[in-house]
Amino acid sequence: MKKIPKFKTEAEEREFWANSDSSDNIDWSKARRVLLPNIKPSLRTISLRLPEIMLEELKLIANKRDVPYQSLIKMFLSERLSKELNA
Repeated sequence: MKKIPKFKTEAEEREFWANSDSSDNIDWSKARRVLLPNIKPSLRTISLRLPEIMLEELKLIANKRDVPYQSLIKMFLSERLSKELNA
């Protein structure tokens, strides 16, 4: 096993792992699955232009489901991404 180097920055570490085979540094046969329930995904704000009628329809559906319309949009996107990735 090769020793994992010390990194000065997260960017340096990211670059290392992007260009290295982790099996050279880690014995994956000893790995175990863990749950990290309190980790929240990184979020990025985006600007999205939608036709007004579409936005109003989303707000109507969200109101019927008693969820914020932005949460509804994320739910719809998540469902579609899952469907596309598993196709």
